[in-house]
Amino acid sequence: MGRETNDRIRNRITKSALPPDGTANGAKGAGATKAADLWLGQQLRALRKGRDLSLTELAERTGLSIGNLSQIERGVSSPSVRSLKKLSEALQVPVGDLFQETDLPPAEEMNYIVRRKTRPMLHLSDTGLQKELLTPTTPGALQMLLVTLQPGGSSGPEFYTHRGEEAGLVLSGALELFIEDERFLLKEGDTFRFKSTQPHRFVNVSAKVTTVLWVTTPPGY
Repeated sequence: MGRETNDRIRNRITKSALPPDGTANGAKGAGATKAADLWLGQQLRALRKGRDLSLTELAERTGLSIGNLSQIERGVSSPSVRSLKKLSEALQVPVGDLFQETDLPPAEEMNYIVRRKTRPMLHLSDTGLQKELLTPTTPGALQMLLVTLQPGGSSGPEFYTHRGEEAGLVLSGALELFIEDERFLLKEGDTFRFKSTQPHRFVNVSAKVTTVLWVTTPPGY
């Protein structure tokens, strides 16, 4: 089987793959969490198949185990942020292509406005992390996200890096931010900025949901 272009693969991963109960639009509860895991797994499997890669080959490219990849594709588990970045690099797609699609905005708003109901979402249930894209998906110099962390939720146990710079404002809860060898505890109203090339990770140390307005430049998704 020949390799497909990104456009052809994306055409196969449309909103028809979303669960019929509308859980992709931010519904709460275990059902929505499971649906998000299944949706992400379907995307990753379609991309892998479209590139003629076996699970063994993808495992070699990402350093993830075959068992872990199989669980992710079946929606049994979800990857950490670092693992997701490895998968996107191995599959040669931006991580933004793995956000769940929602209703398309009107044509006149696409370059400027993101309505609440049209925010693309990425839900990683195993790490208790959800990201909502707040800026248009058209090309730009920066990107703004609403990051929601369940109690104990995190970016994953591994530090990760990428190009650019990022900043944020803790809207609620408490965020423990690790940058290289430094640890910072940020509470509601606190802000941060650092170079994304510095190894970093983060975790919600609050007993409540933590939300963060997160800005990256250049866009990471």
